[in-house]
Amino acid sequence: FATLVFSSSCSNTELKTRVEYVGEGGAKVGRHSVGEGGAKVGRHSVGEEEPRWAVTLWERRSQGGPSLCGRGRSQGGPSLCRRGRSQGGPSLCGRGGAKMAVWIQAQQLQGDALHQMQSLYGHHFPIEVRHYLSQWIEGQLWDTVDLENPQEEFKAKRLLDSLIQELQKKAEHQMGEDGFLLKIKLGHYASQLKSTYDRCPLELVRCIKHILYTEQRLVKEASNSCSPLGGMVDSMSQKYQQINQAFEELRILTQDTENDLRKLQHSQEYFIIQYQESLRIQAQLTSLSTLPPADRQLREPSLLSKRATVEAWLTREANTLQKYRLGLAEKHQKTLALLRKQQTVILDDELIQWKRRQQLAGNGGPPEGGLDILQSWCEKLAETIWQNRQQIRRAEHLRQQLPIPGAIEELLNDLNSTITDIISALVTSTFIIEKQPPQVLKTQTKFAATVRLLVGGKLNVHMNPPQVKATITSEQQAKALLKNENTRNDSRGEILNNNCVMEYHQTTGTLSAHFRNMSLKRIKRSDRRGAESVTEEKFTILFESQFSVGGNELVFQVKTLSLPVVVIVHGSQDNNATATVLWDNAFAEPGRVPFVVPDKVLWPQLCEALNMKYKAEVQSNRGLSEENLVFLAQKAFSSSSNSPEEFHNMTMTWSQFNRESLPGRNFTFWQWFDGVMELTKKHLKPHWNDGAILGFVNKQQAQDMLMSKPNGTFLLRFSDSEIGGITIAWVAENPNKAGERMVWNLMPYTTKDFSIRSLADRISDLNHLLFLYPDRPKDEVFSKYYTPPLSKAVDGYVKPQIKQVVPEFATPNPDPAANPTYMDHAASPAVSHPQSYGMYQPMSDSMLDADGDFDLDDTMDVARHVEELLRRPMENQWSGQQS
Repeated sequence: FATLVFSSSCSNTELKTRVEYVGEGGAKVGRHSVGEGGAKVGRHSVGEEEPRWAVTLWERRSQGGPSLCGRGRSQGGPSLCRRGRSQGGPSLCGRGGAKMAVWIQAQQLQGDALHQMQSLYGHHFPIEVRHYLSQWIEGQLWDTVDLENPQEEFKAKRLLDSLIQELQKKAEHQMGEDGFLLKIKLGHYASQLKSTYDRCPLELVRCIKHILYTEQRLVKEASNSCSPLGGMVDSMSQKYQQINQAFEELRILTQDTENDLRKLQHSQEYFIIQYQESLRIQAQLTSLSTLPPADRQLREPSLLSKRATVEAWLTREANTLQKYRLGLAEKHQKTLALLRKQQTVILDDELIQWKRRQQLAGNGGPPEGGLDILQSWCEKLAETIWQNRQQIRRAEHLRQQLPIPGAIEELLNDLNSTITDIISALVTSTFIIEKQPPQVLKTQTKFAATVRLLVGGKLNVHMNPPQVKATITSEQQAKALLKNENTRNDSRGEILNNNCVMEYHQTTGTLSAHFRNMSLKRIKRSDRRGAESVTEEKFTILFESQFSVGGNELVFQVKTLSLPVVVIVHGSQDNNATATVLWDNAFAEPGRVPFVVPDKVLWPQLCEALNMKYKAEVQSNRGLSEENLVFLAQKAFSSSSNSPEEFHNMTMTWSQFNRESLPGRNFTFWQWFDGVMELTKKHLKPHWNDGAILGFVNKQQAQDMLMSKPNGTFLLRFSDSEIGGITIAWVAENPNKAGERMVWNLMPYTTKDFSIRSLADRISDLNHLLFLYPDRPKDEVFSKYYTPPLSKAVDGYVKPQIKQVVPEFATPNPDPAANPTYMDHAASPAVSHPQSYGMYQPMSDSMLDADGDFDLDDTMDVARHVEELLRRPMENQWSGQQS
């Protein structure tokens, strides 16, 4: 959405109004139409969180206009690098041992890369400081300083003081004639840096992080281009090369039209001089009437001859000027066509891809990467567009100075309209959300977001810093905004601390607004449809601002929408809200109406989304294997097939995913899967990474796998019957029939259990567990996670220890002192029930479901049974001591 206001101090201003409509849904209305997901619709397309609405233009047709003296390099100079680490770049956590110093490699850069590296330095941070303190600079933990946290200023101040001390030490050690000058220079730099950053030490950290990140990126790009294994980046490098070649072509075309415009101006000035000469001759001819006939006859022929000659020249020159004007307009048409094409590549391809990566990052995908390159491209576009706009305005000014009948007036009007469209599309598309608000948003909870204007520095927007406002809107309001319908400012909620001024960071050239302490105070929900729950209702954060360009020559009003958010009021709603967000991020189609998603998707598509989410939540490189995904398909579709191919063409609906409960359970497929992720993330991560947890195995599969193994072999699998539970299955002798073996399943552990005693310690407690499937000794796998033995008694007190036993498999211990208090977990046999041993009562069949697991609905019986079991070992101990 953008409103452009062309202001003028002239009283005789001509105003022209045009309205252009843009819809997120993809239908072309007016000149521009954009799709939420980034599909090209019409001439321009933007991402979902970056829609454009009506564009109303009041254009001033006046002479000249101020030029934009944008900060940064001139056209054709080195690329401006921005803040943030490029995707995959190394972390700034100090130098590695054998790794070559970045500065050594940076000095070997050549060509444009070297130019880019040199452009990082200046008065704000001299290159000499980087050179003489390279080892110290690369050895500091710059990444540990959170630039958005003002409380980190103390850390930054220490780094600044250390930097100045290092510089002063380096200066003191300089000896000899050459060292004298260097000593003075380094001392000067120390004073300069102290005066520059003493009041804002975080800016020094920001500056150095930006320098190091950019150097690392340039070195990495250079090494990839030289490496025979750099084929993976070849296509990207080729694309970047094409974009840079197009910019070079635009630079040449713009310089060409600038030269032609100057020639036209000189020719027109000479034409006006000759025209004044013709008027002077005509005045002389008119004055002849006052002279005597003899004098008139003497002078008139020469004046008539001069007039004829001048008029013939003027006629020829007028035609020539018209040709020059038409030729210049045609060149501008060519330039603007290439500008549109280049802008389409950058905004509709590269920027939309970045936004899509940002959306998938919400599901745990790889980071979307920095905006450095995109911003440098957008700034080049802004600079080139503005130069051509000024040229077109100057051409219009020349036409007004010397009107010559012809088609040039209409051509210039079209060019002016086109260039305004182009700069409008650029500005509206580059007002983006750099850091999205959380997509599951809890009321009364602090959250943050960052918006950024990629062309803000180049267009000097920071000279009058704009304010950005954030409001929460419903899905219906988002649809209405895209259609430019009146939403009556009916807010769907109240956000505290929702206004923020955009700040310009000179060292990085970024203009952004950091909302650090927003909080959703209240939310107003819409009427729900059918089976829709509150955790399926989607909202969005609307960011809007107004700023001027070119000394108030243009005033833009811009708006951008965040990715959809689900509002919750209690933590218990989090898993269902996460399901809504996961489905939306994964399956949102390009150009959708907010926030429509398909009701069903192919199973392989869902597998990809689940695997991405699982790896991110568990923070593991070990994702879901094909066997794991087959298990999930069997659970989702109630199938017994073991063939992955059978599920490839099957579809899963949203209802199957998180509305309808699984057969025989009181939870959905997603709720079960989310419980597994939460348990693994909080308590089982190292064991999952070690491959110690098979996890996605059902009871029958576990039995089949274990029956061929020696007694005492066990495996770990996620519980089918309980959300966020994991159980141990092991093979042992059947106590009811001599010589027969059977598989036992322990009652599932949950987060609550592991908060008392870890999985590794529980496995250590159970002496009947010998080998982790298939044949690994359990201590070999788990011993590194065992809790160290307790220390001896202190002040006469012995600290009690909680251990776990399975009564049917407990080994009597003759030494009571070595047998501390036990916490028992009953065993759940997979094949048949164990016989009754004396005081231990067998579990009744009513405690088990059809699969042999505990019936969680029968909670009172379970509680009584556990209470009894907890009491038994203690009685054993007392009876042992008394006997």
